[in-house]
Amino acid sequence: MKRRRRTLSPTWQKVIEYVYVVLGAAIIALAFNVLLLPNHIASGGVSGISTIINYLTGWTPAFIQWALNIPLFIAGIFFLGYQFGIKTFIGTMTVPLFVYLTQGLEPWTKEPLVAALFGGVLVGIGLGIVFRGKASTGGTDVVAQILHRYTHLSLGICVALIDGLVVISAMFVFDIESGLYALIGLFATSKTIDLVQVGLNQSKTVLIISNNQEAIREAILFKIDRGITRLSAKGGYTDEDKQILLCVIAQREFSRLREVVKEIDPTAFVVVMSASEVMGEGFTL
Repeated sequence: MKRRRRTLSPTWQKVIEYVYVVLGAAIIALAFNVLLLPNHIASGGVSGISTIINYLTGWTPAFIQWALNIPLFIAGIFFLGYQFGIKTFIGTMTVPLFVYLTQGLEPWTKEPLVAALFGGVLVGIGLGIVFRGKASTGGTDVVAQILHRYTHLSLGICVALIDGLVVISAMFVFDIESGLYALIGLFATSKTIDLVQVGLNQSKTVLIISNNQEAIREAILFKIDRGITRLSAKGGYTDEDKQILLCVIAQREFSRLREVVKEIDPTAFVVVMSASEVMGEGFTL
């Protein structure tokens, strides 16, 4: 029998979420100061804008970020309501705070490509952790949400437009090569956020159509120890009523399932799909 995971009390859950927000903000700030800023990589967002303004004026990036984040947060409340909450306010304020506290650190590299890749990865880790805390770091994401609400463009397009303007500005202020490095950083950030959110434990959704359904069902239940759902269907050619077995398994278990099905019914029709997010008993996310 599988053990049930002990659930945390709501108070401790809230504490952990706040820890996530602060930890994620610290990682983002570290990546900014030791990788992105010294290599003039403005990969979108308020941090990218502060990189450009710092280069043009010499102003402290943390102060620039506060000067942009505070009015943007107020605008978000005005246009979008109070949905942001205290955690997003903390994320909005703590990123510049950690940028200020870590501004004296030596750059980790002077190679722009390395800085773009690893800076993007670190920012993605930080943002993913903040999102795990059910918050955000505000900034230009607020502008993207406002555009999304009032222009009916998709949120993804709005975010891409805002970040694209920052990258294009970097191309004019620095050079085209710096803008291309910024795009690499953005790509690394987006992929890393997905990895932090979903994790490495990819699962598979398996659909099985067979004339030996009962034997396959018992084998999956008792040999692989996974649940099964039966779906009613109708054959498109024969017009006969059929049942489809639906099973979600961990990726490491797929080879075993394939062997079991092939052993019972070599002619079984099996469809396998990737399942990036699975919640429920037997799966953790």
